[in-house]
This record gives sequence, structure tokens and C-alpha cells, in this order.
Amino acid sequence: LNMSQVFSEDGRKIPVTLIEAGPCKVVQVKSAEKDGYAAVQIGYGKKKKPNRAQKGHQRGESFMYLREFRVSDPQVYKVGQLISAADFVPGEQVQVSGVMKGRGFAGAVKRHGFHGAPASHGHDHPRAVGAIGGRFPQHVLRGTRMAGRMGGHQVTVKNLSIIDVAPEKNLLVIYGAVPGASKSLVKLQTTGKVEKEPAKIWQRGGADAEKKSPQKAKESPEDQTDKPEASAVDQIKARSA
Repeated sequence: LNMSQVFSEDGRKIPVTLIEAGPCKVVQVKSAEKDGYAAVQIGYGKKKKPNRAQKGHQRGESFMYLREFRVSDPQVYKVGQLISAADFVPGEQVQVSGVMKGRGFAGAVKRHGFHGAPASHGHDHPRAVGAIGGRFPQHVLRGTRMAGRMGGHQVTVKNLSIIDVAPEKNLLVIYGAVPGASKSLVKLQTTGKVEKEPAKIWQRGGADAEKKSPQKAKESPEDQTDKPEASAVDQIKARSA
């Protein structure tokens, strides 16, 4: 969906990305005996006018996107099974794949991170590529980094931690940035790792609220009643309201 920020209990600002995870439905289960490899095909979104072939394959459903995921044990999944944000837990590490934003024709400094020439006398092209092999070996080596088209390809970011889960809204709050434009499609896969001590999100009206602000508690004794805890999603919603 978009990026935002939440605050931890010790006051740290945590940059996060909101991802709408599902609900997805299992469309096909592939096995090594029948299909040559073990995978699960899931569907997401809704297509307005699917053709008859798509209706037959999706068993009457009309999904906009179909994606496959390799699995070790396909017998765990069944056709029609729902996969949602409730299958993830805070502290779990995931990898996110998406199509990087297109940058168009970019130079070597932006595309490959070249430092460029010194910005002093005698350097009239500080962002030029430089020598590419004209004297030796008298030809351009294959794979030489130059200016060219940047972006528009799939990028995978690994070991991103889940900060919070809102299963009733199918939302995941993931630490850091993910590839792709806002409201674009991304693939989310768990790595099987869970942090021992996940980041603790600041809770509005928690047990230690009186310790942090004793003056405010004395000024308004009627507001000292227990308030419902605010998750990371509630923090973002309160700031955007």
C-alpha cells in the first residue's frame, strides 16, 4: 500500500511498509509425480471478465493474478484453502519480491554508484564513465558497467521483519522498504526464521503510561482508566486522520 512509521517503546522511530496480504486462495496443487515439481498456485484479486478457460482452471473463481510458489510438501495444501495475513506472526522474517520502479535511461553514477571524476580543474565531465578498454585490451569487455536502462526488473529483498499483523484488515507492517511502486503486486515468502525478541511497539495507554507522564495523570484523574492498546496499524491510522 504505502510507507509510514511507527514508534517503539524506547522511543525509536521505525520505518515500515504496509502490505495488504491476501486473502489468497489455493487454485492448484502440483506434485513431483504428476507435474515434475512440487508447487502451489494461488490466486489474488478479482477479474471482471474472465474467459471460459480461466473459469474452468479457477473452478468458477475470477482471480486477477495467479502466482506459483515452490514448496517441499505439497500435501499440506488443498484446493480452495485460504492464505491470509493471519498465517504470519510478529518477528517473523520474510523475503519480498517486486518489480522495481523504472528509472529510464540513467548514467553510470545513478545506475551503478560510480563516484565520478574529481570536481576540480581539468574535469569537464565529472559524471562520465571513463576508459572502457580502447587501448587495452582494445575491445569492450562483456558486462562492462555503463549507462543504460535502469529499473523495471524484479528485485528481491530478504530478511525483512514483520513488526505487526492486523488479520482483521489483512495488513502486514513490515520493517523497511520493499521493491515496487505504491499499490503494486509483490510476492511475500517466509524464510522460516522468527526473531527471539521482536521490536515492541509503543502502546497507547499501556501499563507504564503513568510512569512516563505522572503530571498528566494527576491533572486528569478521570482519564486514568485502562485504554485499549494501540497496534502499529492504529498508530498509522491515528496520524493520518
